[in-house]
Amino acid sequence: MTQKKLSLPTIDLSLWKDQKAPDDVFLNSLRKAAHAYGFFYLKGHGISADLNAELMMQAKNFFSLSLPQKEQVAMINSPHFRGYNHAGRELTRGKADWREQLDIGPERPVIQDLTGKPAYFRLQGPNQWPETLPRFKETVLSWQDQVLSVLRRLLEALALSLGQQASAFHPAVSNTPYQLLKLIHYPGRHDDGKKQGVGAHKDSDLLSLILQDNEGGLEVELTNGEWLQAPPQPETFIVNIGELLEVASGGYFKAAVHRVISPAAGRNRLSAAFFLGAQLDATMPTFSLPDPLAGTSSGITQDPENPLFSQIGQNTLKGRLRSHPDVAARHYNDLFTAAPSKDLHHA
Repeated sequence: MTQKKLSLPTIDLSLWKDQKAPDDVFLNSLRKAAHAYGFFYLKGHGISADLNAELMMQAKNFFSLSLPQKEQVAMINSPHFRGYNHAGRELTRGKADWREQLDIGPERPVIQDLTGKPAYFRLQGPNQWPETLPRFKETVLSWQDQVLSVLRRLLEALALSLGQQASAFHPAVSNTPYQLLKLIHYPGRHDDGKKQGVGAHKDSDLLSLILQDNEGGLEVELTNGEWLQAPPQPETFIVNIGELLEVASGGYFKAAVHRVISPAAGRNRLSAAFFLGAQLDATMPTFSLPDPLAGTSSGITQDPENPLFSQIGQNTLKGRLRSHPDVAARHYNDLFTAAPSKDLHHA
């Protein structure tokens, strides 16, 4: 008998029509997918294929610019970690990722008076936009807004699946949650043993959403240590659990480890990855779960190399400083040269 090939589950958000009387079958499927895999395909999300295609076209247009044009919006110029990085500039677990990318957040003003305020408030600020692509900004911001609405709705469903009120996450994400969009280009490379498009890692947010082109490479680590491929599926996004949702669920939902393998020489991969965090000054609560769920939770992951903080800004800044040491050295050097008692909480 041929064994069925294992694949990530698919969740159809369109099946959840009445939020006042949710479909238990839908919520059970969602909870199982988030608990067992921490990753799933999402369809029925309501975002048009045309808008997704336009976003990917704008990404392709940007990465087709000359290097000097892309470097005009280099991240090193931004204390908010916004802008362009060429391949090899970002690190995962201390090793260079072979991808170039443009990091974009919500358009918000710089917080002017940071005296005595936590260092993570420096993350708020404007984006850098390529001047030669007139439709780029409009398309990106429109796509971000629609994805944010989808993930807010999905958080309500996840809260209900954990036996909480649908509004359980509202205080953390209703006003100005930290959010980040990465437009990413993975260049092909020769098979010389270096295949790290992006190294194995967890995301530090609540939920991440990924739009892929037709080139594979995304892989998810299963609980037994094996790697499961997550190839593109038509009209779907990939959604994965982040560290903050692991904290909120007391470890019932796990922030899944994942990576991207570089395409072969002569091929390329494009993706858009959107990360939904929470208010920078908020603290993520840990919910009390119903007994049947609490009894199957293994608790929050304890990793000395990647501590999880329930304070949102601290957990977010931790990841940014670690991934972009050049930006950290230019704009956050005071955090490393100050007295040993100083931590990420204080500017």
